[in-house]
Amino acid sequence: MANTSIEWTEVTWNPTTGCTKISAGCKNCYAERMTKRLHAMGVAKYKDGFAVRTHPDTLQEPYTWSSPKTVFVNSMSDLFHEDIPFGFVEQVFRVMNENPKHTFQVLTKRSDLLRKYSDRLNWTENIWMGVSVEDQSVIGRIDDLRTIPAQVRFLSIEPLIGRISGINLSNIDWVIVGGESGPGARPIASEWVTDIRDQCVIQAVPFFFKQWGGTNKKKAGRILEGRVWDQMPISEQHAHH
Repeated sequence: MANTSIEWTEVTWNPTTGCTKISAGCKNCYAERMTKRLHAMGVAKYKDGFAVRTHPDTLQEPYTWSSPKTVFVNSMSDLFHEDIPFGFVEQVFRVMNENPKHTFQVLTKRSDLLRKYSDRLNWTENIWMGVSVEDQSVIGRIDDLRTIPAQVRFLSIEPLIGRISGINLSNIDWVIVGGESGPGARPIASEWVTDIRDQCVIQAVPFFFKQWGGTNKKKAGRILEGRVWDQMPISEQHAHH
C-alpha cells in the first residue's frame, strides 16, 4: 500500500505491474514513467521494468489494513490486460470480496476483456469499476462498462485529449476529468471540460475535475469556472457508515 497524491482516492495497491499501450491516451503513460524511476532506484518489484507481472505476495496486504480505505487498484498496470491470467484476476477479486470495509476502485482501458470476464467474477458492493475514456474514438468502453454489475461504475476521462460530445451517462455513477500532465503533455480545451461537466449536471452524475494538467499541473490547478468540482458517488457502502 502506498499513500498517493491522486485526488480521488486514498491509497494505491498494485497486485500487478506493467502494461502495453493500446490507445491514444497511453502515449505519455504516467505509470510507465514512474516505473522507469522505480526501476532505476532498484525497487525489486519493478526489476522487469514495465513488463506485465503479477505479484502474488501483495494479495495479503488489504487484510492487514485496520482502518477502512479507499483503494485504487493497479495504478501501475491494467488488471484486465490480456497477459494477466484470469485465475489471478479472480484471486484479486477474492481479496476485494473478503475485505468489505475497504472500497476498491478498479480502472481499465480493456473493457472488452472486462466484459468477457464479468459474469465469472463476484461483484461485491465495495468494488467500483471504471473505464478510461480519453476521446470520442473510445466511447465504446462506456457501453461495455454499462453491462458490468458493479455497485459504482465510473469514467476516468484522463488525459482528456479531444472533445467528447453527446456522452450517454445512463447507469454511470461518477465522472472524473483531467488534463494530461508532465513532459510532452497534450493541451486541453476548457470547452471540452465544461461540455462534459454540463452533461453530468444535466444527467445528475457526480462530477470530479482533477486537474488542468500541463507541464506545471500545480500552477494550473483545478479550478473550473470559479469553483472546485470534487463530487463523489454516494454508494450504498458509504451510506451505511
